[in-house]
Parts: sequence; C-alpha cells; structure tokens
Amino acid sequence: MPQTAPHPFGATSPQAMGARRFGRMNWLGTWTLAARETRRFMAVWQQTVAAPLVTAALFLGIFSLAIGGSRGPVMGVPFIAFLAPGILMMSVIQNAFANTASSIVGAKVMGNIVDTLMPPLAPFELVIGYLAGGAARGLLVAVAIVLATGLALGLWPANPLWLLLILVVGSCLMGALGIAAGILANKFDQIAAVTNFVVTPLSFLSGTFYSIEAMPAAMQTASHLNPVFYLIDGARYAYLGRSDSNPWLGLAVTGGTTLALALLAWVWLRRGYRLKP
Repeated sequence: MPQTAPHPFGATSPQAMGARRFGRMNWLGTWTLAARETRRFMAVWQQTVAAPLVTAALFLGIFSLAIGGSRGPVMGVPFIAFLAPGILMMSVIQNAFANTASSIVGAKVMGNIVDTLMPPLAPFELVIGYLAGGAARGLLVAVAIVLATGLALGLWPANPLWLLLILVVGSCLMGALGIAAGILANKFDQIAAVTNFVVTPLSFLSGTFYSIEAMPAAMQTASHLNPVFYLIDGARYAYLGRSDSNPWLGLAVTGGTTLALALLAWVWLRRGYRLKP
C-alpha cells in the first residue's frame, strides 16, 4: 500500500514510497549538520582558532626579525606587509581542510559514520553541511588573524569584500578536498600524509613567502598550475591592491576547482564509496 502524507486541508494524498517529505532541500538537516561541525571545532577553540593565530604570529615575527629589516620592498610594499596576506590565507585553507577531513575520518575510526549517513540528508546536503563547517572554521581563523595584524601592524585590507570572497572560496576549496581525503582515508595517519605531501607543499610553493616574479620561468609556470597560488594572490590583492596575476582569473580558477572537488565528493557520498561496509 502506498504511504500517505497529511493534506493541508485534513485529507490525505498518496506519497510515493521513499519520497522525501522535506522538499527539494532539507534545510533543517543541513543546518543541523553545519551546526554540529561548527560546535565540534569550537569545543576545542584553543587548538582550532587560537593555535593558528599563534602560528601565524610566529611566522610573521620570525621572518620579520630574520630578513625583514635587510630585505627591500616586495611589490612596492614592506616585506612584512607583503607576507601577512599569504600567512593569512595559508592558515585559513589548512584549517578548512583539517576540519572536514578530521570529521569524516574520526567518524569512520569510531564507527559512527552511520549516524551521518542514515539521517534524511541527500549527498549534496552532506557536502554543503561539511563545507559550511569548514568555511566557518576558516573564516573564524581569518577574523582572528585580520584583527591581530591590523591592531599590531596597522595593516588592514584595502578591499574587504574581495578578501571575504576569496576567503570563502579558499575555505570551500580546501574543505571539499578535505571531504574527498576523509572519504579515501581510513585512519588519521593517511590524513596526515595528505597534509604533509599535498596541502603543505601546495601552500608553501604558492608564493606565500615570495613573489613568483623572482622565480625562474619554469617555476612561474608551475605556480600558475597551483590553485592555491591564486588564493594567496587573491588575498594579497585584497590587502595591497596588487598581485602577480589577474585576480578575476584567479577567482575563476579557484571557483572551478572548488566545484570540481565538491562534485567528486558528491559522487563518492552518493555511491557510499569507502563509507559503507
């Protein structure tokens, strides 16, 4: 017998077996997942928010003391002002990746991934919920670093709206990569390997600490194939109003990469790849 759903006027109307009663989008479920992901990292804010701020301060302090005084301007600005946007974006993307990847792997290791897969959430709603949590962590880290560098160095973004846009795109890009990595990994050691051999090299070889104009031609070409380069460059453009590449091109590249990674995560979640026994 077909199931029935309440009619708005008291009658009943047939509802197909397996049909969703939440409409095209389960907003409540998606919001709940995003809220869970946010509460998860906020429960240990000393590690997830305060620690990246301290790390960013150490990077800026060490580089400033070691070579800041002896090095001339870079792209027409003091070296510390050139360095700060790159450190900001590097911290944001690393934390966005860590949030989604650790959440999925942790659930798999503890055996409660079923608690995420069983609720009436479509695969695209799972992707959105996880990305929202990763973006929330990345943006919270960004707010802390922006305020710290502004108050300590007097360095504020020249284009705050562009900075917000590129931070959201960067958080979603690395959050989607974190979902994919979390699906593939079965233990935290494998996530650490992705961090050490993929995320960190992409961050350090993206112009975070240098302008690619100073690099050999081959290295410049390789940098333009690295989507993280466009995130770093976009943050620098938001702060300084100057960049190594066209910021709109960078937005297109990073936006396309984000969509591709989110689509991959959606396909794997839809199939239950490496998630279902």
